[in-house]
Amino acid sequence: MRHFAITALAAFSIGSAILSPATAQERPNTILVLDASGSMWGQIDGVNKIAIAREVVGNILADFPADQNLGFVTYGARVRGQCSDIETVIAPAPGTAPEIIKIVNELNPRGMTPMTDAVIAAAQALRHTEQAATVILVSDGIETCNPDPCAAARALEQAGVDFTTHVIGFDVRGEAEALMQMQCLADETGGRFLTADNAEELTAALAQVVAPTSGAFTFTAHQSAERMGPEPVFFYPDDPVNNPLVEGDVFWQISDTEFSFVVEGHGNPFTTELPFGDYVVTVTADVWDQPVQEENTFALDSIDMHVMFPPREPDLAELTLRAVLDSESGPLIDTPITWEFSQNGDSFEFDGNPGVQEVRPGTWTVTGYHTALELEQSLTLTLAEGQRATQAFVFETPTPSLPAATVTAPAQVVVGSAFGVSWTAEGALQARDYVTIVPVGAEAGAYTDYDRLQGRFEGQLRAPAEPGLYEVRLQTEDGKAVLASTPVEVVDAVVTISGPAQVVVGSAFPVSWTAEGLHPRDYVTIVPMGAEDGAYTNYTRLEGKTEGSLRAPAEAGLYELRLQMERGGRVLARAPIEVVEAEVTVSAPAQVLVGSAFDVSWTAEGLHPRDYVTIVPMGAAEGEYTDYDRLEGQSSGSLRAPIEPGLYEVRLQLENGGRVLARTPVEVAEGEVTLSGPERVRAGGDVAVSWTGTIHPRDYITIVPAGTADGEYAAYTRVGEASQGGMKAPEEPGTYEIRYQLERGNRVMARHALEVLAENAPLDDGAGLQAPASGKPGETITVSWSGGSDSADQRVALARADQADFSWISAETATGRTSAQITLPDAPGRYELRFLDVVGQAVLGRTIIEVAP
Repeated sequence: MRHFAITALAAFSIGSAILSPATAQERPNTILVLDASGSMWGQIDGVNKIAIAREVVGNILADFPADQNLGFVTYGARVRGQCSDIETVIAPAPGTAPEIIKIVNELNPRGMTPMTDAVIAAAQALRHTEQAATVILVSDGIETCNPDPCAAARALEQAGVDFTTHVIGFDVRGEAEALMQMQCLADETGGRFLTADNAEELTAALAQVVAPTSGAFTFTAHQSAERMGPEPVFFYPDDPVNNPLVEGDVFWQISDTEFSFVVEGHGNPFTTELPFGDYVVTVTADVWDQPVQEENTFALDSIDMHVMFPPREPDLAELTLRAVLDSESGPLIDTPITWEFSQNGDSFEFDGNPGVQEVRPGTWTVTGYHTALELEQSLTLTLAEGQRATQAFVFETPTPSLPAATVTAPAQVVVGSAFGVSWTAEGALQARDYVTIVPVGAEAGAYTDYDRLQGRFEGQLRAPAEPGLYEVRLQTEDGKAVLASTPVEVVDAVVTISGPAQVVVGSAFPVSWTAEGLHPRDYVTIVPMGAEDGAYTNYTRLEGKTEGSLRAPAEAGLYELRLQMERGGRVLARAPIEVVEAEVTVSAPAQVLVGSAFDVSWTAEGLHPRDYVTIVPMGAAEGEYTDYDRLEGQSSGSLRAPIEPGLYEVRLQLENGGRVLARTPVEVAEGEVTLSGPERVRAGGDVAVSWTGTIHPRDYITIVPAGTADGEYAAYTRVGEASQGGMKAPEEPGTYEIRYQLERGNRVMARHALEVLAENAPLDDGAGLQAPASGKPGETITVSWSGGSDSADQRVALARADQADFSWISAETATGRTSAQITLPDAPGRYELRFLDVVGQAVLGRTIIEVAP
């Protein structure tokens, strides 16, 4: 018998989404095992079977995929009678088909038929790939080397060799044992058994087992751009699909007809490898609220599956409707409102105010029905997808019947004057209705000056600034209705103004006028010649008078007196006036002390009493000032010098504008102030202070804790005209400072250190006293001391604590002694022992003693 076999190894990845390109080891392996035994020289229809095999194998391998691994095994081609004559000629590799065809065409059959051993050898050689193997065996007779092919196949299966054998019986009709062996070999390995009696049948059989059993299929989900049925539709187009892909995630589940999942994954389009067969495809997409399914057969010539989803429903638009009174910002109508929406013949209604409705995007005709007024309004509104809009429907408040009214006013009034108006009405007028004066022919609702009725029947208006024909009207508040009117002629007043021909800069000068009938708030003013009407500087109101006073400008020049209306600034009369410079001088000392008061004198005839003299740093801007003194008709005054030394200037300045009319230099010199006092005192005790170089009587002496910021103060005494004074020491012991401070600016001019001791602490200024701190009334105590002076008269005295230093209750001489006996008073109280230098009038030591029962 002569046989040939094709061994194919293929793998299919279950659960993969889109198969990635296989590596060399992962590619399907195919091995062609060709029986080159001597029986292949047998003939069919006069043609050797080896020749038929060469032609059929050549045709089959010519179409074999070049990227799949293909190998070649043969047996019986080298020696006769040897079952071991099995040779792997070409190991599995891509692109080997042409070389294998060449080798097959050169084979010379001669040996035995170890069919089963060749299949076993091929399967075991491919075992390392860990992929399933498919063996295609073409045999023309019975096994000649292995007595039991079925047992051998079962042994391979039990040993874990995963392979399948497809067997083609070539020219074996009538050979029962051979047919049984081949059928068993196919059945035991899960393969198919086919027979072929000629070249055509052999070609067909080989084509069945070599043909691909799987393919790559692409699944695509589209969104329809046009309206379609309510459900998604599966279809298999021959031409490209132009509809867009659906948005969002698409999940594919592909299972066999028993719903055992084979492949699942996300993507759009989604491509995967499937074995040919019948499948159920389930699609879950974000654009659809539930999965959709389709069952289909997938074969070599199948067209890719597509699914078309209906168009996406657009987001609804939301429209808020407001029925309001009189204006878009007016109040909501509280009586029933019905809304109607209509589009392309469809319509619906609902009630409410405001009314809120969600509708499809597009153009709608919306009608609002005001039930109470039996009115309606319609608008055409175009709404975009997802738009939120608000639309107001404005209904006007019905106009009530107007009351019959009259209005009365003078036939003629003066420009700008206030004049009386009265009115009557048959029916109720509103408090905010008003009377006004407008030019004849003005439209209804126009107004100038006005007066609300407020329940009255008379009021007052201000005449316009321009003469002419006018009309006093009684109008409703909304200005839509004129209830009554009367004509009024506005005429110019007879107005004059007069004043001095010449005045001094900054001076006050008299002005007089005639202005009968004008308004009290009209005014006279002085402005530069040529200034525009309505301009003003200093002014005085008419207020029913015929004369008043103005202040001249600070700059000399030609000016104009004007009588002007308050409303609009119209000039009714004018007169020229010249402002001239004044003859001004100012004098002061060439040098003054910081903070001191010094005399200033001036000449300033004609200037204003509120103009002033001041002292400022040399070079200061005009108008600046520090201490100042008003002129007030005097020719001399006083200023206070600054607290910092330096070069200054005394100036005479105008109050209005600060213009400097005269100046003189002044040097502010540093003051020479000295301050003396005790170095130590008891808390709350008397402190005698003396000073020299007084600057100003309102400067003061103060005692503050050491380190206190300059300018701060505690208890103080004014220096006045004295050179010494007394103060009380602080109640808290500590280090302090006696200071001489200026009243202006609080600058410290002199300071003296002071230590405040406890109120009963001994004081040693040359003689230290030692005595008990307390004693009983009438008790005699011993007092001792150290130190003293060279004075011929030194004494130890006992005195009340508040008694004068050189008065006492008792005293003992201290000359030539270091101790003395002193009897305490009978009266309890606080006493002081003192060491006195009588000649030098000095207290050299002190100590307190308490007398108590």
